[in-house]
Amino acid sequence: LDPYYGLWARLEGFDPAVLADMVASGEAVRGSFMRGTLHLFTAEDALAVHPVTRSVLERVFGSTQFSKDLAGIDREALIQTARALLEEAPRSRARLGEELSVVFPGYPAESLSMAATYLVPIVQVPPRGVWGSTAATAWAPMDLFLGKPYGQGIEIDELVRRYLAAFGPAAVKDMRIWSGLAGLREVFDRLRPGLRVYRDENGAELFDLPDIEIPDPDTPAPPRLLPEYDNVLLGHSDRSRFFLGDAVPAGWVGNVLVDGAFAGSWRRDGSELHLTLTGHGRSDEEAVVAEAERLIELAWPDVGAEVKVLDR
Repeated sequence: LDPYYGLWARLEGFDPAVLADMVASGEAVRGSFMRGTLHLFTAEDALAVHPVTRSVLERVFGSTQFSKDLAGIDREALIQTARALLEEAPRSRARLGEELSVVFPGYPAESLSMAATYLVPIVQVPPRGVWGSTAATAWAPMDLFLGKPYGQGIEIDELVRRYLAAFGPAAVKDMRIWSGLAGLREVFDRLRPGLRVYRDENGAELFDLPDIEIPDPDTPAPPRLLPEYDNVLLGHSDRSRFFLGDAVPAGWVGNVLVDGAFAGSWRRDGSELHLTLTGHGRSDEEAVVAEAERLIELAWPDVGAEVKVLDR
């Protein structure tokens, strides 16, 4: 449900039911579109981006133990078999692995099903990921589920511009970390005449779109409660712009930002919403607590949860 929390933190009057309807209807889909991790895309973007990032998924899979477990297998036959099974009906990874084991005996079922996750363009089917619903994960071929064929893929120049629109100013290596794509230096150099170019404190180049101004440093940045996997925190190689000193937690549920920097973590524990704040977070504790209370109203209005601030 991280996308719901991420949009709620950013949009005035965000209604999770609107996004839930998009997921339920297939206007938005969940799948491994980048880096082998789960993302939520609009259907249009899913069909456009996957052809560009498919090579990344193949490369990531090649570095996993799952790939090593399948040494010597006819990979194309595995892909075709997995797709045929998923075309019959959506399946969980566990069930898919069991059925693939019958066709490819001697290989670990988990590795067979994970190969399908990386190598076959598939999406999770609702009600998985629908706000207010719970369901086991089941997968289906993306084009079959959406009822639309793949296109040629988004132009890489446009993908760079869209990345900068969301995360700029950013370095080439920042987008490389975010997307997993190689060869981006040439793309940025080609686009350079139409981009703003800055230098960070260490002299490294940062790129941005030409019509976007950097806000004044004194612009207020109210506290934000972001989800665990929020791309603003994962979309850069240099994360020191958010994480001050040794503030990065070793596994957390949600992120607290104060004045645009990491200030602690949040998690629900029964009838309490726990805030674990750094010294930076304590500097605006009252406003953080107010934001946490607002989150309770969104996510658990019937529970009557209370905010509890814990010592780090």
